[in-house]
Amino acid sequence: MKKNLKDILKGVDSTEIVGSINREIENISFDSRKCEKESLFIAVKGTQADGHKFISEVEKNSVSAIVCEELPKQLSDNITYIKTNNSRKALSLIASNYYNNPSKKINLVGITGTNGKTTTVTLLFNLFRDLGYSCGLISTIENKIDDNIFPATHTTPDPIKLNELLHNMVKNRVTHCFMEVSSHAIHQDRIFGLHFVGGIFSNLTQDHLDYHKTFKEYLYAKKIFFDNLPKTSWALTNIDDKNGNILLQNTKAKKYTYALNRNADFKAKLLSNELEGFSLQINNLEVWCRLVGRFNAYNLLATYATAILLGENITEVLTSISNLKTVEGRFDYTKSTEGRIVIIDYAHTPDALKNVLETINESRTHNETLISVIGAGGDRDSSKRPIMGKIAATLSNKVILTSDNPRNEDPDTIIRDIEKGIPAEAKGKVISITSRKEAIKTACFLSNPGDIILIAGKGHEKYQEINGVKQHFDDKEIINEYIK
Repeated sequence: MKKNLKDILKGVDSTEIVGSINREIENISFDSRKCEKESLFIAVKGTQADGHKFISEVEKNSVSAIVCEELPKQLSDNITYIKTNNSRKALSLIASNYYNNPSKKINLVGITGTNGKTTTVTLLFNLFRDLGYSCGLISTIENKIDDNIFPATHTTPDPIKLNELLHNMVKNRVTHCFMEVSSHAIHQDRIFGLHFVGGIFSNLTQDHLDYHKTFKEYLYAKKIFFDNLPKTSWALTNIDDKNGNILLQNTKAKKYTYALNRNADFKAKLLSNELEGFSLQINNLEVWCRLVGRFNAYNLLATYATAILLGENITEVLTSISNLKTVEGRFDYTKSTEGRIVIIDYAHTPDALKNVLETINESRTHNETLISVIGAGGDRDSSKRPIMGKIAATLSNKVILTSDNPRNEDPDTIIRDIEKGIPAEAKGKVISITSRKEAIKTACFLSNPGDIILIAGKGHEKYQEINGVKQHFDDKEIINEYIK
C-alpha cells in the first residue's frame, strides 16, 4: 500500500528534516529485517534493542526514509531523515496515518486495570454481537473480527499490527471494537494517537513490578490512558477500588462510575452467588447470569454500563447479558460424571487468586475438600510469590505448588519463593511437585467425588514456556486425561 511520506508524517513532532518528504512509501516498519526499497524505518529504543544501531543496515537496503531520535553522522543523499524527540510516539502516529486512522472510523472502547480486562472485553464483544453488530476484539487470548480469529502474541499489539488490525476491521464494516489496554502498551506509547470513544478502569492490584518497579509507576502508567482521552469520549471507573477516582483526576472525558459497595452511576447488588451462576440487581433491575463470583459481578456491571453509554436499550442489554457465558480460562467450570468439580482460572496475581478462592468458598458446602494447584511465572515480579502462597494455603484445604511458565528461571527456585509465604500451621497441607502434569494428576488422585480442584495461573494458555521455549501444554487436556 503506497502512501505519501508527507501524509504519513502528519502530527509527528519532527525537530529536523533532511531530504524531501514528497515521496512514496510502500512499507513502514521498526524491524530492520523487514525494510526494503521504498520503506520507512522507524528507529525505536526498545526494551530489548535500540533501533538506532540498525540504521546503517537499512541504509544499505536503500530505504526511502528513516525516523530517528539521533541522526547518523553520515547521511545518504537518497534517504530522507526525520529527527524526532520520541520515536515511539512517532511510530504510533505514523502507523495510524499509514492505515488511514482507522480508530476514528470505529467505536473503539479500551479497558485497563490489573484483573478483569479479558473477561470484560470478551463479554462486550459477545454482547454486541448478540445485539446484531459487527464487532472486533483485541485481547490476551485472541484477536477477532466477528467469527474470524487471529492469534494474539501480546495483550496489546505493537502500533503497526494494531492499526493494521483496526484497518481490516473497518474494511469488514465493523462498528464496535473492544480492546484490552495493558500498562506496558500505555507506557511504550503503543496506543498513542488512537481515538477511543470510551475507556474503562477495572481495578488495580500488585502486578508487573518487574517492569514498572513501583506500584506508583504502575498506577501512573494506567492513568496516562485516561489523561489522553478527549472531551468527546467517556471514562468509566470502578469507585469501589481506592484508585478508581485517582485515575480519572485529570481526564477531559465525561466521567461515569460503577460499584457494588458505593453509590454510583451504575450500582449493582449481588443477590445470590452459586457455582452455576449468580443473580444481580443493576440499578434496581434484576438479572440472572451464568457467570460466577463477586469479581465477575464487577465485570458484568462494567459490561452493562458500557453498553448503556454506547446508547443501547436497557431491556435488550439485560436480556443479552442473561445469555452470556464464562470466558475460556476464566473460572472455567466443569463437573465430572462422578461429581468432581474442576475450575481452571488464569489467576496469576495475589488479588485474582484471592478472588477466585473466596468465590469458591462462598459457594460451596465445606463438606468437600478444596485442592488448589498454583504456581508463578518466571522472569516476572517475584515479590508476589510468597503472597500467593499464603493466600492459597489459607483459603484451601490442600495445596500443590508447581511450575507455571518458568521461562528462563529454575522452577524449583520459584516454588521455594512461594513456599516462603506458607504459614507454619499450614505447611502440613502443602506439597510441591515441579512437573505441572504430575501436580494436576496428583490433585485428581487426591480428590474424591464432590471435591473441588482449582488449577490456577495459566487459564486459556495452551503452552508452557521452559528455558525460553514454548511447549504445548493445556491444563484442560491433562484434567480430561485423569477425570472423566
